Amino acid sequence: QVQLVESGGGSVQVGGSLRLSCTASGRSLSDFAMAWFRQAPGKDQEFVSAISWRGDETHYGRNMKGRFTISRDNTKNTLYLQMNSLEPDDTAVYYCAAEDSSWHYALAVAYDYWGQGTQVTVSS
Repeated sequence: QVQLVESGGGSVQVGGSLRLSCTASGRSLSDFAMAWFRQAPGKDQEFVSAISWRGDETHYGRNMKGRFTISRDNTKNTLYLQMNSLEPDDTAVYYCAAEDSSWHYALAVAYDYWGQGTQVTVSS
């Protein structure tokens, strides 16, 4: 069992930046492939980004590559999401998720463990 806790959300203006963190406890982060998903009010959950166990493979959702960067520090048991050039459509609750077996990186149901989420609000 692993517990995931997100932090770093907040309110920013258009064009601003935020860095989200997701800290794991109970097991080593290196046991998991990791991902970020988000959900805005009234919208379906959306894949944001994913990173492999050692961080050598990354994937991004539509319109996120080039603005968002996922990274991980397994020595600190922490996953990151650097978000730049934020837009109002990025407003959502952001969740980190962990998967310790086969990796379907953009498929939410494939992830076994989830954090509680952190709110990101982008205003114009």
